[in-house]
Amino acid sequence: MPPQALVEIQNVNFAYGNRPILKGVNLSLPKGKVIAVMGGSGCGKTTLLRLIGGALRPSSGQVKVDGQVIHELDHNKLYLMRRKMGMLFQFGALFTDMSVYDNVAFQMREHTDLPEEIIRDLVLMKLHAVGLHGTHHLMPAELSGGMARRVALARAVALDPMLIMYDEPFAGLDPISLTVVGNLIRRLNDALGATSIVVTHDVQESLKIVDYIYFIADGVIVAEGAPDEIRSSSKPFVHQFVHGEMDGPVPFHYPGGNYQQDLGLRT
Repeated sequence: MPPQALVEIQNVNFAYGNRPILKGVNLSLPKGKVIAVMGGSGCGKTTLLRLIGGALRPSSGQVKVDGQVIHELDHNKLYLMRRKMGMLFQFGALFTDMSVYDNVAFQMREHTDLPEEIIRDLVLMKLHAVGLHGTHHLMPAELSGGMARRVALARAVALDPMLIMYDEPFAGLDPISLTVVGNLIRRLNDALGATSIVVTHDVQESLKIVDYIYFIADGVIVAEGAPDEIRSSSKPFVHQFVHGEMDGPVPFHYPGGNYQQDLGLRT
């Protein structure tokens, strides 16, 4: 029996004005799994996260989380639903004028009535889980890029969310930090019994840690499958993306007129 889906995207369309971004997208995030969403820049990956979090409303279709249609919830119910979600923003997005400790404690203070001594223990536990309990007194400006991303991860899981969303968690990281963050995504998901959706361009690192992958191109799902299926895929778009090839369905040159004529040369 397949695991129950925590997130269901059903025939979702979305456009910014007259510019369509998602066109009839269907995907499912089973409970307890790590799912990657990949595709080129501007294909709608981050838009998908915003729809799941209720920051955007689909033009048509349904976005369901834990059995509830997100865009049909009123303000209070949406607020309660978001308490069950964790978000790792691109490049971490730590509060620069708060210490590491206060960044991680922020959600606990905002959303719970826990006494400060309990919050202190929880903050140190979350930082220890990402290998950084000794940094609690530092400011974000004193952290390396990899350390800042791990603090942001500790903040994202501060309330033990049922759903964790990652927006380009590997962007700008050195190879060691990239591997560390990737392993933490997998370990924390399994330890919390959560469900994770990872929006990323980093194919090779993602294939090591995820259970399933969706590829988006031109606003639609063009391929999906387990890591081994994606690695061996013969679909031109997937093959080009996985192997980083210049030539393929995604062209190198932006559409334009005749280059020689534009230069005033005779053909």
